Amino acid sequence: VAAAPRPTMSDSTLPRANPRAKPPIVRSLRCAACGSRVDVKTPLSWRCPNAKGNDRHHVLLIESDVAPLRRTKHKNPFIAFRRYLAWDAFADANGMSEDDRDALIEELDAKIASVAGTGFVFTPFARADKLSDALGFSQNGGVWVKDETHNVAGSQKSRHLFTELLHLVAAERLGLAPWSSASGSSSGTATNPRPPLAIASCGNAAFAASTLAHALKWPIQVFVPEHADAVLVQRLRDLGADMVHCPRRADDPPGDPCVHRFREATRDGAIPFGVQGPENAWCLDGGRTIGWEMAYVAEHMEPPLIARLFVQVGGGAFAASLAEGFHAGGTRAALHAVQAEGCAPLARAWQASSKYKTAIDAATHWGECMTPWSGTPTSFADGILDDETYDWVSVCRAMRASGGWPVVASERHVHEAYELAHRTTDIDVSPTGASGLAGLLAARDRVSNDERVAIVFSGIRRETPKPLALRA
Repeated sequence: VAAAPRPTMSDSTLPRANPRAKPPIVRSLRCAACGSRVDVKTPLSWRCPNAKGNDRHHVLLIESDVAPLRRTKHKNPFIAFRRYLAWDAFADANGMSEDDRDALIEELDAKIASVAGTGFVFTPFARADKLSDALGFSQNGGVWVKDETHNVAGSQKSRHLFTELLHLVAAERLGLAPWSSASGSSSGTATNPRPPLAIASCGNAAFAASTLAHALKWPIQVFVPEHADAVLVQRLRDLGADMVHCPRRADDPPGDPCVHRFREATRDGAIPFGVQGPENAWCLDGGRTIGWEMAYVAEHMEPPLIARLFVQVGGGAFAASLAEGFHAGGTRAALHAVQAEGCAPLARAWQASSKYKTAIDAATHWGECMTPWSGTPTSFADGILDDETYDWVSVCRAMRASGGWPVVASERHVHEAYELAHRTTDIDVSPTGASGLAGLLAARDRVSNDERVAIVFSGIRRETPKPLALRA
């Protein structure tokens, strides 16, 4: 008996201006793999309902009405673009007023700023003249750099996590959470406390998650490798994180043991609070703000348009969200997802999925297309060494729709990008944060001198020494 056709999602549909669209515009979340739809008003809906046990071959994607991308005149992107956010539609659908939604953003932002030293604001996005000259671009072309190094917790990761947090606190305030919280309180009651947040990370995502959790006095478990960097571990402990080291067990399946222990914790009641769409789809919501900010600047630029986006990829949520946000502005810049040669599972998935008509069709063959990296992941850009690109479906979908393709950067290009970034800009970026530039270096012979391309310096340098030639 032939299976009934499942709902389809187009790889190529661009948002079109619809002046009659009214906020909020998000309607639902739909699984890319099985087509299941979850109403946006559903609380705590981070995973596809068909993702049972350890099955993570499902991911909920955000479905919205089409509407022109417009911002309000507010310095906080989560207020400026609020009507486009899924958490806003969730809160609205459950009866939270517009004023209360703005107030919640401002309240949580102030608490985060008291810990991080800054709240959420639009970050710089401009042509890097010296970098463009060094790469041989014409005056008409060049490289535009989005600087996330002074964002909350020093990277773009906090954007993804903030909408997860807004969803959780809104559910709490609306009485939709299974734990208790007094009105306006920042913690659950002693008899029914908040469950812990949980994340598997040993880098910027862990630091961002611990910063946000500390700001709200929400307990968090951070699952890190057995030999995680001691300085980072202490920094996370200083934020009150419960550190869990994860040696590989003899009976572990393939994949990251930190992710295995994290999934065990969420099975036992912890809340997934990371930057992987299959674990918590709400991370894909806030990550779009970076693309919207870039699109807003690009929309007001004199021609030519930005033609390419080179975006570093570990788990993939960053590239997926940025591309969705940027393309909402109506500019179809080609997405090039960048990985290091020492860990490039996305390039294999791109090749394996090419025989299917769309990336969404390929999602039904998840295990065939996305397989864990078999060797030990290694790179100077150590923050993009996820052995699986968890959000590969969305990244491949965006590359197909925009005419892009994945780029695998050599270690030479990764090191060159770090040195070049520090030599030609004043941005104190990390090797991982500069790895999108490594992708541009690897693909430079395929990029015209008159083209405009965009990269993101996604994270601040911490323990890594500056390039040798630039040390004082």
